[in-house]
Amino acid sequence: MKNYYSIFTILFLITSLKSNAQKNLSLIPEPTKLEVSGGYFTANNNTCIYANNDELLQNEIAYLQEYIKTLVYPVSQTAQPMPPSNCISLTVDEKIGNEDQYSLNIDDDGIEIKAGSSKGIFYGIQTLFQLGQSDIYKKNNGANFQVPCVKIEDQPAFPWRGMLLDCSRHCMEVDFVKKYIDLLAYHKMNTLHWHLIDDQGWRIEIDAYPKLTEIGAWREDVNNEAEGDKYGCYYSKKDIKDIVAYAESRHINMVPEIEMPGHCQSAFAAYPDLSCNGGDIKVETEWGVFKEIYCAGNPETYQFLENVLKEVLDLFPSKYIHIGGDEVPKFRWEHCEKCQAKITEHNLKDEEGLQSYFLGEINNFLKKNGRIMVGWDEIAEGGLPSNSIVQSWRGYEGAEHAIKNNHQTIVSPTSHAYFDYDLKAIDLEKVYSFNPIPKNTPSDKQKLVLGGECNMWSERAPQPTVDSKVFPRILAMSEVLWHSPKKRNFKIFKEKVKNHYKRLDAMGVDYGFEKTPISVKYNKSKNSSELEFIKGDEDLDIYFSINDSENKKYSAPLNLSETSLIKAISSKNGKAFPDTFKVNYNHHSSINADYKLASNYHKNYTGSGDGTLTDGFRGSTDFRDRNWQGFFGNDLIATFDFSKNPQEIKNVKVGCMQYNNSWIFLPPKITIEYSEDGVKYEELGCTRPSISARDRGRHLQTMQVAFMPKTVKYLRVKAQNYGKCPDWHEAAGSKAWLFVDEILVE
Repeated sequence: MKNYYSIFTILFLITSLKSNAQKNLSLIPEPTKLEVSGGYFTANNNTCIYANNDELLQNEIAYLQEYIKTLVYPVSQTAQPMPPSNCISLTVDEKIGNEDQYSLNIDDDGIEIKAGSSKGIFYGIQTLFQLGQSDIYKKNNGANFQVPCVKIEDQPAFPWRGMLLDCSRHCMEVDFVKKYIDLLAYHKMNTLHWHLIDDQGWRIEIDAYPKLTEIGAWREDVNNEAEGDKYGCYYSKKDIKDIVAYAESRHINMVPEIEMPGHCQSAFAAYPDLSCNGGDIKVETEWGVFKEIYCAGNPETYQFLENVLKEVLDLFPSKYIHIGGDEVPKFRWEHCEKCQAKITEHNLKDEEGLQSYFLGEINNFLKKNGRIMVGWDEIAEGGLPSNSIVQSWRGYEGAEHAIKNNHQTIVSPTSHAYFDYDLKAIDLEKVYSFNPIPKNTPSDKQKLVLGGECNMWSERAPQPTVDSKVFPRILAMSEVLWHSPKKRNFKIFKEKVKNHYKRLDAMGVDYGFEKTPISVKYNKSKNSSELEFIKGDEDLDIYFSINDSENKKYSAPLNLSETSLIKAISSKNGKAFPDTFKVNYNHHSSINADYKLASNYHKNYTGSGDGTLTDGFRGSTDFRDRNWQGFFGNDLIATFDFSKNPQEIKNVKVGCMQYNNSWIFLPPKITIEYSEDGVKYEELGCTRPSISARDRGRHLQTMQVAFMPKTVKYLRVKAQNYGKCPDWHEAAGSKAWLFVDEILVE
């Protein structure tokens, strides 16, 4: 019995050591199969590279030597047998059908990477690098390269593993784009979706239309972004060829996005006749959606776009070309004689049909040239162009529609994949929970989901801030897109991320946080509200103040029963984080009163959920701060039932926001009504905003309706939605947003 336990203990220890060794490897993304066998292989000045196909693997051999300069590569290696030891063997086996698949075997004699293609070999090299010291990423450091003995079998779950980099809103240097090509490659992602055109700048040189870069690449420097009075840049054809070639060496597919028919004001600044109105159009200096779009009734528009795309196709070998197609206000088409004539000529139903026709023409051109059109999910409006790929961003609906119609789709919803959003909206764990395959997708149609992307829009993210927004969240995206959802464990992954930071340091990545240092939970009771701070890290300390009192260390939820300003700061190991959390609490007589909404708030702007509008917590100028509820095209109608305990009230206040750049308008009118039976209502009063709908910037207004004291059984609060963006607005004719943070009944 004693011997039995001894053997059992030894086996247990071996198993535990192997398990711990696997955890300590911290590979991102995690390989499909991994076995740690014990021991190490150490490269030295005599370690050679052996390749069974020199010609095919020239790039991979050079790549290895670029990072590990101690390696020797004998000439004409294919004519000789593989050395028995001290060798890194790169073997192409054509029997392996998946080009991304590879195996990696390391023992104390040497290393073998086997794959069916040079791309698979390249991915094996990336895993090899992650097994080594972090300073390997500094390139040519001359240090001995030591890696543990392992056996790995690996391949991805999705063929499209991408990131969008928006270089239109803010300029990104050529070397910076190359840096992100490397960073994607290190983490086995394979697509850089390069956003080059938008209202704020045209970034690609086109020989046939020189004004696109002479005029369209530059905007007035209203935000002090440049040394002179203009801000801008563009990529010459030489720049693009250089970047594309670099991407090919890293097995990254460069997919250009040439926006149409909207988001193109930079083109109209150069060639105004391409728009419906013509006239003096400038490169846009604000962010948002604008009503100037390509004139779909003008034959010259299609000729222009074909000529532009011809030059784009010459620069980008990718079989995929992204044409945008999102956020297209139809106001200009509705009022354009040429566009209305085109609708009549082709017997189209309406402007949505015209958009489908427009994109169909572009789709046909790309098909004739052997390319595939990719567009945001709005390309389905009016009918999906044949064989096109839908990139779903407004949730999963676009992907679901594409799958239903047997179209391929790329999934990158704002809920999980928009890295311009801050950590309050999307943190590391939220990204890790992302599943590109929509729920209830039939198993035989799951292959229509090519994969996903994380999107780095740059409206408010110039080049110096990109790293901290992308990292570490892209680490979660890389693992999500490499694995099926069943093979995930966030607790283990989070530990791997912590170990991975030293590699990011070596790569020169200025990464950000995994989670907002301080977030909150609002708990409700009958006559007060409770604020509970949630730590972003277990080792974090939180200090708070109420109405600028002395800071106290947080230990338990705060019960609030009077109007207060709460501030909080966080620190870890004595180091304070720079951001201060702030929230206003407004106490009122109907705090946390129940109410019913005639139409629900939008799923993307839910505040803190049901009850948000009476919890006392006010919103900031950030409409994503989880204190605002958004109503898209709908009025807010909230009904309070006080029939069991009638309330005497004398005024009602409604907290509202205006930020018309994002289609958010103050309600034109707020009406307060009462009823004795909950059926027939009478008006108590109304009010209108003091701020003009034209006023730019972010405005908060608490709109008040005061009246003689009245005891009521039923109370109805009606905040009118602006309806549609007005004619003078950039998104004229599009639905408007109404944002409300609180209804204060007193």
